[in-house]
Amino acid sequence: MIEIPKFNGTKEANYQLCLKQVEAMTKDEPNLIANLSNVSALLNQALTNINWVGFYLYEETSKQLVLGPFQGLPACIRIPLGKGVCGTAALSNAIQRIDDVHAFPGHIACDAASKSEIVLPLSKNGQLIGVLDIDSPHLARFDETDQLWLEKIVQALLLEISV
Repeated sequence: MIEIPKFNGTKEANYQLCLKQVEAMTKDEPNLIANLSNVSALLNQALTNINWVGFYLYEETSKQLVLGPFQGLPACIRIPLGKGVCGTAALSNAIQRIDDVHAFPGHIACDAASKSEIVLPLSKNGQLIGVLDIDSPHLARFDETDQLWLEKIVQALLLEISV
């Protein structure tokens, strides 16, 4: 059984602990769905003031992102590349950190309570795998510290994924 640590330190300390847990949980485990499931559960425990965390996976045949493992309320199932924050991150292969999602052109409102969002593309060897999407009911919830540590977590996750 995997034991989830208590995340009650500073934001930086919680992220450090989370990164160590991601590295330990994904080490030598090549199954994508298992790893994404555990990472979404871990991030849901580690982060404060969020209402959704999960993954969308790229489906080559439809050129869309399809809902993957997540924690939170039911979500949009398919997102076309270039649409909304997730589709924009996937198409541009660039992190999207949005302080006010309602000001983002073409925002897809899966949960009306969400006010800010960060989306990190998952790419390996030039191949799009999907995105990590985290929503918050607070404006400007995500900052440079979140982005830096989430990038490290994504990189740790990608080490075990084979494409």
